[in-house]
Amino acid sequence: MAVVITVPICLLLVVAGLAVYGRAEALGDARTTRAEVGLSLHIQALVHQLQRERGLTNGMLGGESDFRTPLVATRERVDTALRGMRSEHAVEDVIQRHLRRLPAIRAAADRDNVGPNTADRAATLTFYTTAVDALNAVDPVADTATRTDRRLRDGLAALRELAAAKESVALERGLVNGVFAEGAFRDREYLTFTEVRATRVAALARFRQVATAPQRAALKNTFATDEAQRATAYENQAQRGADGSALRADAGTWWDAMTVLVDDLYAVQQSVGDDVRDRADRLRHEAELGLAAYLVAGTLMAALVAGLAAFASRSLTRPLGALAEAAHDVARNRLPATVARIQRSPQDHEEFLPPAEPPDTSAAGPLGGATEIAAVAASLHQVEHTALHLAAQQAGLRRNTTESLANLGRRNQNLVRRQLSLITRLEQQELDPDALAELFELDHLATRMRRNAESLLVLAGQNPPRPTAAPADALEVVQSAVAEVEQYRRVLIAAVEPVRVRGHAVADVAHLLAELIENGLNFSPPTEPVEVHGWYDAEDDTYCFAVIDHGIGMPEEDKERANARLSHSGEEALLSASTRFLGHLVVGRLAHRLGEGAQVQLFDTTGGGLSALLALPGRLLAPAQAGPATPQPARPAVSSLLNGFRAGVARAEARSTQGVSS
Repeated sequence: MAVVITVPICLLLVVAGLAVYGRAEALGDARTTRAEVGLSLHIQALVHQLQRERGLTNGMLGGESDFRTPLVATRERVDTALRGMRSEHAVEDVIQRHLRRLPAIRAAADRDNVGPNTADRAATLTFYTTAVDALNAVDPVADTATRTDRRLRDGLAALRELAAAKESVALERGLVNGVFAEGAFRDREYLTFTEVRATRVAALARFRQVATAPQRAALKNTFATDEAQRATAYENQAQRGADGSALRADAGTWWDAMTVLVDDLYAVQQSVGDDVRDRADRLRHEAELGLAAYLVAGTLMAALVAGLAAFASRSLTRPLGALAEAAHDVARNRLPATVARIQRSPQDHEEFLPPAEPPDTSAAGPLGGATEIAAVAASLHQVEHTALHLAAQQAGLRRNTTESLANLGRRNQNLVRRQLSLITRLEQQELDPDALAELFELDHLATRMRRNAESLLVLAGQNPPRPTAAPADALEVVQSAVAEVEQYRRVLIAAVEPVRVRGHAVADVAHLLAELIENGLNFSPPTEPVEVHGWYDAEDDTYCFAVIDHGIGMPEEDKERANARLSHSGEEALLSASTRFLGHLVVGRLAHRLGEGAQVQLFDTTGGGLSALLALPGRLLAPAQAGPATPQPARPAVSSLLNGFRAGVARAEARSTQGVSS
């Protein structure tokens, strides 16, 4: 579901991101174009002042001293414009390369005006023209910012062509101004004059191709003024001096007429620049609106897709969640409760299961969702019903098996009891020592058979009918346990402190000790004895029996599993344990039957082997009949066993508190 939802959302986000990126790029281009158009207009303002300074300087060098006063004011305007352009990196390099000699040029022109001829008029004109051309060549408006809009592209082209035409007119003004001041063309000045006029004509022709109708009308009006006509008349007069003949023209009048024309062209240039700037502002505004629209649309679309995805997901997850909750309820509550009720029901009770209720398999069933989910719910109900039937069958089978084992155990117990009674009578009547010894062996075998029958009853959950009402001494309990093992001759009853065990617990304690002793005998060498110790621990008010062997021992993992079997007495332990460990389960059930506080735990024996420790709580001990007996000191091995038992009990309690199984 996540993949199905994520893939289209990712594709949608990619498409929306590309669209937003395109609009953002258009917005960036529009803003860049707007800023660079402003920079171009500032450059043209500087160029306009340089053109004026060039013309006045050329006229002054030609001999017109009247140009000196306006030249000073023009130089100040040029310097102001230059200071304003210092922060523009695109223009700073041009200023450094082409205008760094401007103070020297000015100084040379001033000296020429008052002294010997130290400044060349043509070289000075070339200096200014080169600087103006370099400034006009600075076109900060990139092609990528204008190619998407034809009107903006044409406006910028018109602005460039008008700048070229204005430069031609201004250059012609400065060139001819010097010629009229001197009275004739010198060297290549006439050729330069014709080239400048040709450049102006070509630039104006290109301007008319890309300019709008209002812009062409403004240009036409500029060349239709009286000053423009007077300038044209002076141009015609200058053309007659191509052979170097003297020209009789007033340089001041020419300058004034051409200055008006240049200023008018500059006004048209500013008007075109304003149109371009307005168009860039409009494009920027449209790009901002477009970007905002794309962002809003993309957000709404993503929210819509996310909402639809969430709705589609919930249409699946809600019924699936309800189905999972129903499955958890079946697994955790209904099925275990029904199985437990079945297991507790009487043997002849046949109504184990509640009547089956077929679930609603329609699309609008209790779980909601599609028909397939309802079908899964029906299958889950069928699984539950089948599981309950199997549980009922298994409960009946286990009950029958348990009853059969218990019945067989009771029968064997009765037969063994009758056999022991018969053997006892035979022992009383027999006088032959050899025959009497064989009867004793037979008696011992029958006693072991009785213990096996009692173990069968313990596993079946039945109380063996061997109660005793009188308390018994701990030594008697140990001796009774030793009498029920096969290799009793290898058992060494070491130190058993006197204590009396209550009557209802004597049989279970003896049976439990017998299982532990026999386990030690089976897993130790035939030549090694198995020791039995008993002592009273006043600190914990417990009496401890220790069965110590020096056999093969047990790995740590196996020992932990064995201790777990000794501490669990439920039916689950019986079902999960191997038949090799039924003795452990018998010990665990007997310890559980002795009540709270009775514990059995296995420890490693010092020097090799395994030791089992049985701890009986004080409530299973009867008051002594006589005065207190002198306690016998426990052996070091037994003392270490007790310490290990206490540590093991503490660890078991800690694990139980943390909810971790032993």
